[in-house]
Amino acid sequence: MFEDQVRELRARAAGLPDEYFVVLVGDMITEEALPTYQTMINTLDGVRDETGASACPWAVWTRTWTAEETRHGDILGKYMYLSGRVDMRMVEKTVQYLIGSGMDPGTENNPYLGFVYTSFQERATAVSHGNTARLAKVHGDDVLARTCGTIAADEKRHETAYGRIVEQLLHLDPDGAMLAIADMMHKRITMPAHLMHDGRDLNLFDHFAAVAQRLGVYTARDYADIVEFLVKRWKLETLEGGLSGEGRRARDFVCGLAQRMRRAAERAEDRAKKDEQRKVKFSWIFDREVIV
Repeated sequence: MFEDQVRELRARAAGLPDEYFVVLVGDMITEEALPTYQTMINTLDGVRDETGASACPWAVWTRTWTAEETRHGDILGKYMYLSGRVDMRMVEKTVQYLIGSGMDPGTENNPYLGFVYTSFQERATAVSHGNTARLAKVHGDDVLARTCGTIAADEKRHETAYGRIVEQLLHLDPDGAMLAIADMMHKRITMPAHLMHDGRDLNLFDHFAAVAQRLGVYTARDYADIVEFLVKRWKLETLEGGLSGEGRRARDFVCGLAQRMRRAAERAEDRAKKDEQRKVKFSWIFDREVIV
């Protein structure tokens, strides 16, 4: 029975192109670095888990969020192992290096900055997993499509929770919250796995991101769309009360950001069309070459 199921899985996986596995592996590795993300959240003043098993609601949320997120990387990793299409040794090395490298999203121990970051990032991962689900279906793997779709739905629920926290911050401290949103937008939201490497390719994250951009899994346009979505969700364009002059300038900057980003994305796409295509070897797929 098990062997038959593995043969069926491998038959479905055979229809997926190498570049799809690059983005799927990159998404899986991002999920697997949960110890880093839990550590980052526990640096935030006022909401950290003070004991490691604190009954504080903030700490309980962080632990249960981490537990659910951990399942995402686990199921994707099992799929890749059974598919036979991925060099799991190199994938595990990348996870090891990534957790060892940590991350620096620029949240500065500030919970306002931290929850702006997580609101954005959860939506970004929902977009990415949603698009890997769509592409899996296109290439004939309906089971993987449902798996990635379920992960995307989890990320959407997490995004809702973090987004509501920022909504409350805007209600209770509009000026401080608005300045925090602008601060994170000025810095740009770095992806959680931005320090990813496999011991060979020091530009591994950039190469992975380039493939994701080319396949439409996560693009510069998606980044702009998320900014626009959060502006509308948090009703920033109509935010007036409680803002200082600096806060109003921060609001205007954030509200105009998506349009500027789209123009920049269009220029980058035009340049990319003129550039000569180049291929990069990915250790995750046994050093096969993929266009970036």
